[in-house]
Amino acid sequence: MPPSAATPLDDTLLALADPTRRAILARLALGEARVTDVAAPFDLSLNAISKHIRMLERGRLVRRRRMGREHILSFDPAPLAEAELWMARQTQAWSARLAALDALLTAEDDSGHRQQSTDTEGPPR
Repeated sequence: MPPSAATPLDDTLLALADPTRRAILARLALGEARVTDVAAPFDLSLNAISKHIRMLERGRLVRRRRMGREHILSFDPAPLAEAELWMARQTQAWSARLAALDALLTAEDDSGHRQQSTDTEGPPR
């Protein structure tokens, strides 16, 4: 399958892939906060935290608004629901495929056992 352009889901999953970004989301899940307050607990530069926040914004998980000179961040859980739906569909599809494979292998195994028992019984008397 050829590579395609990134989708919003790709951006969301990429944003969730980093533990620092997940920690930022955990903080914002408690309520909106200033960028400097979000950055405070991390042993990272404000510039590094800003890059993480931009990734979260690209993943549509964080919204930013300005209040004077302050940048206020808030969490938007909607993209998580979209990712959860995609994962549920993948789980359902793969569960069905694996169930079909299991049924096929079980039928093949049962057929092999029947064949072996007729081979070892000998000729009818």
